[in-house]
Amino acid sequence: MRLELACHQGIGPKVEGKALVSADNFSARYDLDRLQGIFSRPEHALFGQSYVGKVLVCNTAKGGVATAWMLHEMASRGMAPKAILFNHANTILAQGAALADMALCDRFADGDITKLIETGDHVTVDPGRGIVLVERSG
Repeated sequence: MRLELACHQGIGPKVEGKALVSADNFSARYDLDRLQGIFSRPEHALFGQSYVGKVLVCNTAKGGVATAWMLHEMASRGMAPKAILFNHANTILAQGAALADMALCDRFADGDITKLIETGDHVTVDPGRGIVLVERSG
């Protein structure tokens, strides 16, 4: 099955990769072990899973300015997601994605992105066009 999802025009380059999905919110500061490349907060649904090189799909961003520069720091070491998709991003995460040259999209016309994409789906993110293509893994 193939889905084409429309979203607000995003930030960053066109990328593709495997999805890692959670309805939880996201903070690069509080949820991640940025050295190991995994979710480290035990209460997060993705605890113990690697986000490196994935298209990360979460409900919304949380946290302050540190989250923005942490995205850049992670990208500079090759320990970042390829893209982040949110139902609703915040300006701080948008700035962080721009600084890290990371794809980021939000505000999907078709509904809750954490329900439209499943972990393992192959996802192509085209922020400039505001389009996300999803190929179901099963």
